[in-house]
Amino acid sequence: MAVVRPFDKLPALNSATVLLVGSDESLQQKLAEAILKEKKSFKISIHLATSLPLPSERDHLRPRIDLIAFMIDIKSKYSSSTSLSPLDCLCFSDSLKNVEASLAHVDASFFLGKVCFLVTGVGRVNYCSVQTNAVWKLGEVYCSPVLYCELELEGIRVATAQRLLRMLQICSGQIPGISALSFGSLIRNSADE
Repeated sequence: MAVVRPFDKLPALNSATVLLVGSDESLQQKLAEAILKEKKSFKISIHLATSLPLPSERDHLRPRIDLIAFMIDIKSKYSSSTSLSPLDCLCFSDSLKNVEASLAHVDASFFLGKVCFLVTGVGRVNYCSVQTNAVWKLGEVYCSPVLYCELELEGIRVATAQRLLRMLQICSGQIPGISALSFGSLIRNSADE
């Protein structure tokens, strides 16, 4: 089980691979389906993982990974209740801890524009705002964009899929004249304003 490196393999022509890492497999599946439904001019591969490290490769079957999206669910497991206590907010910190533990298995060069953090469940942010600050700081520490979304809502899921697809195009070199690093810094600078 090795560290995931962005340039271990040569890129394939007109194809790109995204790795979705998160503890909520149903949201990963919904987002993957939304990405695949979008119109695109290149072949896309989507891999899902609950955490890193990935299982060791056999015969180099795993393709080159162009973008890693870490999914952090900030809503409580008990979100069906109308009021959440601060103690309830601790139950979803497993999602954040899972991502933090997984980051140790990612090569530092991935953080040059090939990683993003997807914060899901933002509809419950009123109840658990402490965690959004923790995620924002995580994005700053790893110099990676933080995207807030509500993947249970179809319209937002489609918009998130379109945004990830555009990021994937850039990270895989499908768009001439712009690199993942320059795009990542552009996103971070626009968020600071």
